[in-house]
Amino acid sequence: MTKERTGRIIGASFGLAFIQVNAGALPVAAGTVLRVLAVAAFVALLITLRRAPAPAPRPAPAAEAAPAVHFGRRYRYVVAAEAVVGVAGIVVINNLLHTPRATVGWIALVVGVHFFGLAVVWRMPALHRLGAGLSGCGAGGLALAAAGAPQAAVAAVAGVLPGALLLGSAWWKVRGGAEPRRTATPSSGAAVS
Repeated sequence: MTKERTGRIIGASFGLAFIQVNAGALPVAAGTVLRVLAVAAFVALLITLRRAPAPAPRPAPAAEAAPAVHFGRRYRYVVAAEAVVGVAGIVVINNLLHTPRATVGWIALVVGVHFFGLAVVWRMPALHRLGAGLSGCGAGGLALAAAGAPQAAVAAVAGVLPGALLLGSAWWKVRGGAEPRRTATPSSGAAVS
């Protein structure tokens, strides 16, 4: 399995976890449907990735080569920073602010911000959009928790929606959405994005 596929599975796993954990705060029927759909989407993704042929290497100049996922030192720094900031925030939220409902919003915000770091480390600008979406969900969840909104609203905005974004992002990449499509123009034969 390629590192890119491994990265997709990791992201989809976290998406599945976000939905499974937070759908419990929703009405039973809605939560059950969301949990089943999330599992189905995750299993289908695994099957699709397993069956898909390995991508053929594309000859391209180094400047145009597709970015690669590397789980090296810089990746570990991003994840370590995410863990430290995440845990510190959870401690503050629970022990100093006494607002445990805000925890899911904080987690979504931190996970979203970590995608900005990954976008730089992996040279994948598309991850900025995912980071912005997740960060927005997290900030929305924090605002809802601070306003005293019901737990179901916080869980939907800061838990279920980020999970759907993570699963959707993994599927988007599988369906070719993350790769620019290059076509030759009839007159010049040059590649156009």
